[in-house]
Amino acid sequence: MTNPPPKRLGLFGGTFNPIHYGHLRSGEEVVEALSLDRLWFIPAAVPPHKSPPEITPFEVRLEMTRLAVEDNPRAEVSDVEGRRPGKSYSIETVRLLRRELGQTWELYFILGLDAILEISTWKDFRELFSLCHFVVLDRPGYDRRQLEEVLRGEVNPYFQPLAEGGGFQHPSGYRVLVVSTSLMDISATLIRSLVRAGRSIRYLLPEAVRGYIIKNKLYL
Repeated sequence: MTNPPPKRLGLFGGTFNPIHYGHLRSGEEVVEALSLDRLWFIPAAVPPHKSPPEITPFEVRLEMTRLAVEDNPRAEVSDVEGRRPGKSYSIETVRLLRRELGQTWELYFILGLDAILEISTWKDFRELFSLCHFVVLDRPGYDRRQLEEVLRGEVNPYFQPLAEGGGFQHPSGYRVLVVSTSLMDISATLIRSLVRAGRSIRYLLPEAVRGYIIKNKLYL
């Protein structure tokens, strides 16, 4: 009797300060493109590359993210990075989830092209490619042709291209997949600046999140 194939779990990390439709639509399209069984949004508790005074408290961002996905049966929010002390390094999160989930789940680590082009600034970044698949999302103003240069030059020279330009395969067998999603010109920075200016943020993020921001007087 053969074991059933592992289920596919997407890991979508970010500051989510606040989460908005750009994040949500990208996640939805990745789920469909790769036939993921589940999608976890993982707010960073202490983002390593951002200054603490800039960041809204973790519990607040966690709650906004929960409100944003509460009507999506395939999505949920993980507090894994809030359960660990210190900075929220991705390698520690993936190591922990790999231990907790075992081999029953294939992990797909979702990030933007802008982020993976700076992967060499991440802690133990080379190990990440031996623990999970990567899903790279296009970003306005970034050229995906730079991806191969970064992967082979800074991660592992033995990355092999996949057919039809779909990405690359690491010697471990894990893949770096490039997925095109709808490019929405929305950012958390824009939303925060609109709130500070007393302007509307309606239709940039879920109504439940907008109501939470207004009720709790965030970003003023």
